[in-house]
Amino acid sequence: MPDEVNRLVILGSGPAGLTAALYSARANLSPLLIEGVAPGGQLTITTDVENYPGFEHGIQGPEMMDVFRRQAVRFGTRFMIGDVSAANLRTRPFELTVEEGVVRCDAMIVATGASAKLLGLESEQRMMGYGVSACATCDGAFFKDKEVVVVGGGDTAMEEATFLTRFCSKVTIVHRRNQLRASKIMQQRAVKNPKIAFIWDSVVEEIYGEPRTGVSGVRLHNLVTGAMSDFRTDGVFMAIGHQPNTAIFANQLEMDELGYIQVRAGSTYTNIDGVFAAGDVADRVYRQAVTAAGTGCMAAIDAERWLEAQQH
Repeated sequence: MPDEVNRLVILGSGPAGLTAALYSARANLSPLLIEGVAPGGQLTITTDVENYPGFEHGIQGPEMMDVFRRQAVRFGTRFMIGDVSAANLRTRPFELTVEEGVVRCDAMIVATGASAKLLGLESEQRMMGYGVSACATCDGAFFKDKEVVVVGGGDTAMEEATFLTRFCSKVTIVHRRNQLRASKIMQQRAVKNPKIAFIWDSVVEEIYGEPRTGVSGVRLHNLVTGAMSDFRTDGVFMAIGHQPNTAIFANQLEMDELGYIQVRAGSTYTNIDGVFAAGDVADRVYRQAVTAAGTGCMAAIDAERWLEAQQH
C-alpha cells in the first residue's frame, strides 16, 4: 500500500462521495473510496426518503445508498473500509493514515459529511428514523396533523420549528435555558406563531416508544426545580446543531468558524490544489441528499480537470 499512488481518493460514502465515485470512475480515474466504519452516511439512519428525484414512491435510506454504491462499483470504483485518522496535505502525493497503513494519492475529494449533534440517549439512537429526526426538511411531511417536540434554542431550532408548523398541529420547543439563543427576528417569528409553544429550563432525558409504533412521548427534567414529568408527543426533532467531520484537516484546509470546509465560489476547490470538498462537509445551509450528490458530481469533474491539467 505505501508504494501505490492513487490518482484519486474519495473520503466518505454518502450521496456526495458515491456520486463523486460514479463520475470519476466513468472518467477512468479508478478512484479509491474510503468508506469509514459506518458506510452510507446519514441516510443509513433515515427510513423513508421521499424527496430525492427519480424515486416516485420513495425509498428507504439504506436501500438508496446501496443503489448508489452498486452504480459506482459498476464503473470500477474501488472501496476500502476504515477510518482515516490523519491526513498530510503538505506533501505530494497526499498521505492518509487509515488503520495501520498509509494511502497516497495525487488528488482527493473530501466528502466526510457532518454529524447532527445529539443528546446521547439510548432511546434516541433506537428511535432514530422512527419518530426521532435531526432534519425537519427531510422528515416534516411524515408528521402531518401530529404534535412534535423540537429540542434546541438557537436559529436552527426556530427555523426547524417554524418549518414544521406547515405540517404539524402543534410544535413544542424544549430548551435547557429560560431564554433563546436565536437571533431576535427568528425568536419573534417563532413566538408569534400560534402553533409553537415553549417549555423552558428543561432537557429531554428519555424518549418513549418503539420502532414498530413510533414515538409516544418524552420524559422531561426541569433543571431549575429538579422536577421530572412526562410529555406526550408524536415525534422529536433534534435541532442543537451539526458538526462537520473535518477534525483531521485542522490547520490545513481553510474552514469557517463552525468547521465547515470553505470552497472557491462556484466550484469545489479548497485552498489546497488537488483537494476538493463536496456535500455536507462544505454545506452549512442546505444539507440535503440531492445537493450533496450535486456537489459530488462537481467535485469529480473538478478533480478530473485538475488532474488532466497536471498531466497525470
